[in-house]
Amino acid sequence: MQANRDTALDALKWLAMLSMVLDHLRYIGDSLDPLYIPGRLAFPWFCLAIAAHQARRDRTAPLPWRYLGWMLAFTLLSEWPYRLFVVPAETLSVMPTLTLGLLVANALRQRTPLALALGTLALGVAARWSDDLMFGLPGVLLPAVMWLVYKRPLAWQILPGLVCLLANVWLELLDQSMQGYWVAMAGIAACLLAPALGMSLLRQRLAVAIPPLGRWGYGFYPLHFLCLWALKALILGPAAS
Repeated sequence: MQANRDTALDALKWLAMLSMVLDHLRYIGDSLDPLYIPGRLAFPWFCLAIAAHQARRDRTAPLPWRYLGWMLAFTLLSEWPYRLFVVPAETLSVMPTLTLGLLVANALRQRTPLALALGTLALGVAARWSDDLMFGLPGVLLPAVMWLVYKRPLAWQILPGLVCLLANVWLELLDQSMQGYWVAMAGIAACLLAPALGMSLLRQRLAVAIPPLGRWGYGFYPLHFLCLWALKALILGPAAS
């Protein structure tokens, strides 16, 4: 492990990935709906990881084109496995939202003509096709909001918490059964608290050794959909998949 790695950031990425898998497990059966609650942590923590990388870069540092290239590549590679498992898929996978969010956050940090142009374009795309994006326009704005309050006192994390709440669909659960109601209420709490919990972790000095989560983590995203699709077919039969 590299001596200068931020182990807290690595831990945040691993926890985000774990909560993502838990969230997607609920698509296997209605009895797993309570997994919606820990699943609300995944997206804001991935957004916080983007904000953390932006906060660690000098204001004059250029957009990490290789990083953006990986995100664009796995945006294309992830769509088919995502739609194979999530049926019916009402939005695109989360990758376009994170990619647009990176461009907006980078525009605020870098503020060069190119960065501002790309950030404005990303905002325009998010506003125009908000309903087609997972987490919509608020989801695209979340990394930038997290970057804005990154070095502020922890109480400021309520702002990205509110944006996270706007990005989720908990209102639909409130009109369902009592199970849907309490899941929705707990989901609201998870949305509001996720940024503060993630930032609290990033401000810790972790003495434990945590394996780095490199760019291969983007490959895990489409791969885990294929694995869950196979698991669903095994449990429920081919007709269910």
